[in-house]
Amino acid sequence: MAEIQLKSVSKRWGSFVGVDNFDLTIADREFLVLLGPSGCGKTTTMRMIAGLEDVTDGDILVDGRRINDLDPKDRDVAMVFQSYALYPNMNVYDNIRFPLKVRKVPEAEHDARVRRASEMVELDEFLHRKPSELSGGQRQRVALARAIVREPNVFLMDEPLSNLDAKLRVSTRAQIKNLSHELKVTTIYVTHDQIEAMTLADRVVVMSKGVVQQVGTPTEIYDNPANTFVAGFIGSPAMNLVEGTVSGGVFEAKRMRIAGVGAPDGPVVLGFRAEDAAIAEEGEITAPVYSLELLGDATMVTMRVGGALISVKADKDYRIEIGETVSARVPAGICHLFDPDGGRRL
Repeated sequence: MAEIQLKSVSKRWGSFVGVDNFDLTIADREFLVLLGPSGCGKTTTMRMIAGLEDVTDGDILVDGRRINDLDPKDRDVAMVFQSYALYPNMNVYDNIRFPLKVRKVPEAEHDARVRRASEMVELDEFLHRKPSELSGGQRQRVALARAIVREPNVFLMDEPLSNLDAKLRVSTRAQIKNLSHELKVTTIYVTHDQIEAMTLADRVVVMSKGVVQQVGTPTEIYDNPANTFVAGFIGSPAMNLVEGTVSGGVFEAKRMRIAGVGAPDGPVVLGFRAEDAAIAEEGEITAPVYSLELLGDATMVTMRVGGALISVKADKDYRIEIGETVSARVPAGICHLFDPDGGRRL
């Protein structure tokens, strides 16, 4: 059992604020993803939970017990890092077993626990090998097994897939998803990759410049972004965002006019997803094609509208030349509206 509470947690180095007033309760057995660009404070937050970084203000509680002053070894957390941090002179078996020796677990239990952990990440046939004889994906699985063998209260994973190639990332992501289902241990996972966040998380915390921007399920964050930062960060491609003005329920920007927009008159940022719009004979946008990307299951058409590049998902067989003029339907009902000052959702 491990419910984690962060109460007004901040981290400062002099005048620089790394994490600002972070408030959150992470439920027992929840898979929580901290998501954001480099320098947003996500790894610092994780390191404070692990005890590798001191908290400047606020409290961290595990099952109601304050752990701010506990050493990392006394916090019952297991970390998986971006770098695999394996011992090169030990084989896979001994790398996985090492935490049991350090924690003075009775030796009679070692073999069964090592083999259970290695089986979960499909490493049984590699137990005799040294790390130098393994691929990147296999090394990361050794690091996962070494965390699993501890049977900790909390897993902390810091960008564990970022050193893997695209295909391995997909298969290892599936493995982590399956492991979290099997192990049912509270997991905090740090990434800058929004696809990882969307596919793995029970809930996502989107961060920017040390501040939490939005907390919600992947669906909530995708469908109802709290502000333009979240809208522009989540999704592949990210949400289209266009600056314009509303007058009498009509949104207007260069090459773009949408009637039936429910916003007061004045400047506004309008957003919509590429898959919610459609290429059409006549539409709310008419602009030259900037680029065309064949994705296999669809064709992504990008147009330049004023100062923004707008993407619209078309049928996989759709073809057009760059520079040709195209129209797209953007119904008012699919649009999101944001305040141009500060970017909050209207």
